[in-house]
Amino acid sequence: MTQAAREEELVQRVLDSFEDTASPRLKELMQGIVRHLHAFLRDVRLTEEEWRQGIDFLTAVGHLTDERRQEFILLSDTLGASMQTIAINNAAYADATEATVVGPFFAEDAPEIELGGDIAGGASGQPCWVEGTVRDTDGRPVPGARIEVWEADADGLYDVQYGDDRTAGRAYLFSDADGGYRFWAITPTPYPIPHDGPVGAMLAATGRSPMRASHLHFMVSAPGLRTLVTHFFVRGDELLASDSVFGVKDSLVTDIEEMAAAAPTPDGRDVGDRTWARTRFDIVLAPAGA
Repeated sequence: MTQAAREEELVQRVLDSFEDTASPRLKELMQGIVRHLHAFLRDVRLTEEEWRQGIDFLTAVGHLTDERRQEFILLSDTLGASMQTIAINNAAYADATEATVVGPFFAEDAPEIELGGDIAGGASGQPCWVEGTVRDTDGRPVPGARIEVWEADADGLYDVQYGDDRTAGRAYLFSDADGGYRFWAITPTPYPIPHDGPVGAMLAATGRSPMRASHLHFMVSAPGLRTLVTHFFVRGDELLASDSVFGVKDSLVTDIEEMAAAAPTPDGRDVGDRTWARTRFDIVLAPAGA
């Protein structure tokens, strides 16, 4: 028997071991991953030492993952697997806003704010007024849409990275009767994904940067419409072409207007002697199931 035949025979034996899987979908997934995994092993002619290094790497990713840090999501993000899954499951539909990665820092327990409220919660950064509308692909306003927003502070950290149970830079609100929304946030700035663990070591070894382009996260949901997870990105950011998790899409890049401290704010807020910023990000939701 030739070497190639020996290898093929093993692949087939592993595939056959899943033939009695009760769930057709689970059978499809398991046999699919076996085919692709063995194809990779055979294609690169993986050495036993490299296999051990791979196992050590995945073990380290698991050890670092806990309720505050999701190193497996970082790994998925930096390999483009997260964005590919999003692309598969969020097919383009009319002019619906494009989706992008949820990232590892979304939290379920964000506070609710009123329209025009402030999500900063004491987080450092330049005040930024964010406004827009939520509509469906027929142009109709979507009242009562739940809008979750979260972002890093001016030091490049999310609240959950501090480890002191603070809640800052995140909140949710609901669109008004005309589909409009508005809130104060922090002007997004570039920041590195956590790179002090195995994923960071992988990026360093391959000459890749851990930096993410400036952005603010959104999760928007409403009955009968497809839930959207997206960001807006800041036009002019030099990292737009090299975002470490491949999350940037041209349609999501928006303008941030820098305002003088003396310029009146939309809601009359007194920002003191600080400059502030403003932007508009209109959101279009696809039908559920589209």
